[in-house]
Amino acid sequence: MKKSVHSVFVCLSVASCWLVASNSILEADVLVQTIRIPMRDGILLSTDIYREQSVDKAAVVLMRTPYDKNRAKATAERFAAAGYIAVVQDCRGKFESEGAFVPYNNEGQDGFDTIEWLYRQTWCSGRIGMWGSSYVGATQWQAAVEGPPGLVTITPTATFSSFYRNLYQGGAVRLALITRWASGNSTIPVGAVAANDWDQMLMHLPLSEFDQRIGWPIPWLTGMLTHTRPDGYWTRLDMTRQITELDLPIQHVVGYYDFFSRESVGNFVRMQHNAVSDEARQNQQLILGPWDHGTIGKSLVGELDFGQNAIWDSAGATLEWFDRFLKQDPAVRARPLPPVRYFLMGANEWRESSTWPPCDDAPVSFFLHSDGKANTRSGDGRIDRSAPATDEPMDVFKADPSDPVPASPVTSQRPLNAAVWGPADQQITQDRSDVLVYTSEPLTEPLTFAGNPVAELFVSADTPDADWVVKLTEVYPDGRAINLAVGIQRGSFRDSELNPLPLVPGEVTRIRVDLGPVAAQLKTGHRLRVDICGACFPLYDRNTNTGEGPFGKTSRISSETVRHTVAMPSRILLPCLAP
Repeated sequence: MKKSVHSVFVCLSVASCWLVASNSILEADVLVQTIRIPMRDGILLSTDIYREQSVDKAAVVLMRTPYDKNRAKATAERFAAAGYIAVVQDCRGKFESEGAFVPYNNEGQDGFDTIEWLYRQTWCSGRIGMWGSSYVGATQWQAAVEGPPGLVTITPTATFSSFYRNLYQGGAVRLALITRWASGNSTIPVGAVAANDWDQMLMHLPLSEFDQRIGWPIPWLTGMLTHTRPDGYWTRLDMTRQITELDLPIQHVVGYYDFFSRESVGNFVRMQHNAVSDEARQNQQLILGPWDHGTIGKSLVGELDFGQNAIWDSAGATLEWFDRFLKQDPAVRARPLPPVRYFLMGANEWRESSTWPPCDDAPVSFFLHSDGKANTRSGDGRIDRSAPATDEPMDVFKADPSDPVPASPVTSQRPLNAAVWGPADQQITQDRSDVLVYTSEPLTEPLTFAGNPVAELFVSADTPDADWVVKLTEVYPDGRAINLAVGIQRGSFRDSELNPLPLVPGEVTRIRVDLGPVAAQLKTGHRLRVDICGACFPLYDRNTNTGEGPFGKTSRISSETVRHTVAMPSRILLPCLAP
């Protein structure tokens, strides 16, 4: 039976007393109170507080979300049932909270003000943690670097410390991600009509006017799309150096197929190696699974089922982390804390390591070969461990911005705009003439690797700019070619993110393409395959090949090359492990 309770709390803030009205609903043994917490500028943020009736004082766990605090109800109740006081707050300008929403703009100070308020409540034990993923994970980092009182630990899942390096990879922007998110998280003016043909919208040029194509002004989207370098525009969203000053135990969680994978893994590595204290360095944990952004803890990801071992209780793991560092439960603290738990795809099993990558041995080189006809999977592209013994003919492909290579094969069930980050059969894409394909012989023994594969390519183009996309795939005996990892490098950004330079048409240059964190075991009889092309659209924006950047309205077809000679041995560097 539910009963309403109305009460008034008088709470001390930094400089004055706050009068905060609350409404409470009792469900089972969990009391839910909705209050409005004032921020330093007077804006009121709607906040739900969950606790069991019998709990008078306890550690507090906080989530701050732009996605409706009511969606966290089940997890908050679970935490409350475990003896915590769970707090969930709508971010500024979202749902029941006042103010205007500008992504990430106020999360640091609003997070500080909220945590400080919680710390001063009589029912708070003085120990506070935070949980949540994606944007919600970023609110944890942003609050933590402000140094609020009482914050003991955070558990950022699938998120960033540098938003530039999450949104931009190798100079290319994650176009579909940010534009579709912007269309759903910006204020629609009265009378505006949202466009809905995303296949056509994502082809729009120039990028600087993309908000007009959506249907209304979105100034922050325009800023993100036009600041293609990590210049001062991004300073407030770059906490890379600040996070290592945190003396906090932190649990980092992400999947290989998640667009946040590089940043999440990088945050763990930074904290484990460079955090301010020995204790902080020793109490970092990384959980790396086979998931994409929407499937953390699940077994079915894209077109693959990774089996029962891939099923992981995210909330349960967070709760155990809180028991260790908020409750300081002796039984939990007595259990070993592996710094890294990573899922080995293919073997579909969890492994443990003291750090990431698991092995610091020199990577193994797999060299590209062909007789100059590596186009399509029916071509003569090969990959093996032997460097070119003679100068082989170069491979050439045409990158046409009006017909970009899709990030995922387009099917009747999956239009261009529905491209996925997760695993999908790439055979349709590998039949395009603008894709170079290099395939190994069937493996005679398992091939196991864990770390960040890197492509080292000797390339050229006949245009001022061009992209090289490298995709690592596993070819099954039945012919399926499943993507394992992918990276992109914009030619003009080959040497510097901050000071890009145009390509010199026809001049050969060496580029390195990071394929991101991955751990996999290819079984005997399977093949290793590498695809190289000029686009991964619309997960990344098209390079117009003109060098005009986000303000360019025109495009050019680029003739791009990959060399594999004695002096220029293009290769893939795999961080291999013993099986």
